[in-house]
Amino acid sequence: MNNFTFYAPTYFSFGKDTQSQAGALVKRFGGSKVLVHYGGGSVVRSGLLDTVKASLEAAGLAYVELGGVKPNPRSGLVYEGIELCRKEGVDFILAVGGGSTIDSAKAIAAGTVYDGDFWDFYEGKPVEKALPIGTILTIAAAGSEGSPDSVITKEEGMIKRGASGEAYRPKFSILNPALTQTLPPYQTAAGITDIIAHLYERYLTNTKEVEVTDRLIEALILTMVHEGPRVIEDPNNYEARANIMWAGMMAHNNSCGVGRTQDWTSHNVEHELSALYDCAHGAGLAVAMPAVFTYTLHHDVMRFAKIAVRVWGCQMDFDDPERTAKEGIEALRRFLISIGMPKNFEELGAKEEDIEFLAHTACYGTENADGKLYGFTTLDQKDVEEIYKLMV
Repeated sequence: MNNFTFYAPTYFSFGKDTQSQAGALVKRFGGSKVLVHYGGGSVVRSGLLDTVKASLEAAGLAYVELGGVKPNPRSGLVYEGIELCRKEGVDFILAVGGGSTIDSAKAIAAGTVYDGDFWDFYEGKPVEKALPIGTILTIAAAGSEGSPDSVITKEEGMIKRGASGEAYRPKFSILNPALTQTLPPYQTAAGITDIIAHLYERYLTNTKEVEVTDRLIEALILTMVHEGPRVIEDPNNYEARANIMWAGMMAHNNSCGVGRTQDWTSHNVEHELSALYDCAHGAGLAVAMPAVFTYTLHHDVMRFAKIAVRVWGCQMDFDDPERTAKEGIEALRRFLISIGMPKNFEELGAKEEDIEFLAHTACYGTENADGKLYGFTTLDQKDVEEIYKLMV
């Protein structure tokens, strides 16, 4: 296990009706003028937005609103939010929605107190300062409610990039599983897939002797395998949604990733898909993960065989561990398909003729200026092109 530091001070309020605590929590964490940031229809139609505003009013807090966040959140709305926060003297941002809304709120929070272009943070500049952020989560998926990370799509060129910094960790997050019960099955399944991806990306490590975090990751994936079919069958299963929601937070606040190298190849490869085709991030990951894992299998066959046995129940073939490893990857692929995720380029809406462009953008983006992806193993553009071909 490698040396590490870990500090995750987010205050979580979990359970039914916790959204009514929004005003009190904003006040507790120093807010006086709030930007309420949200997506669109669902938080309005469900009455959640009205509940949140009533809670802020009851706490004596002033607020302004900015809706319109889309999946794969866009830079244009971030710039609009920064301008609004500066004009109105906002000192706290409350994100009401899923990972896209929270990521957009984080970008606005950093950009408001920064003299330059907020996109600098998405080209590698560390995020050291931001307005305080609170969240009310409406979909278990990205884990942004507990993480120091944010992903934004720059509309010029449709480039999707991430930024990270401890200032991005929310001061508080309200997690009411009942708020996710109205989600369509496809969105629920995409969220489950994203959670599994966050866990696999940490499991694929070159660090030895990390049994504690290995076991944590395995347990959380097993939770997804158990609860995923239950919640797809019965969207109103509160207990299943509760387990998924807390697992989603644990999967990405890095408690499972400390002391070990990590692999984010699947995410880097997928970001180009959702940027270009505007597909759901989880759906893109469902197609990308099996392809990435198949291509990188030989880097460490036993690591793939280990998760195949421990999570997917495969029998270990000591004479041919590669067979076991491949069975585990196939078991993952079958599971994702079983909960309604796409299995290839065609179902995702991607085009084979775009492969060279996708690979080039993935390898020569601002985070990877030398033309390589680094993680579990090092890949160049030709490698990434072969991975995309496996998705066809």
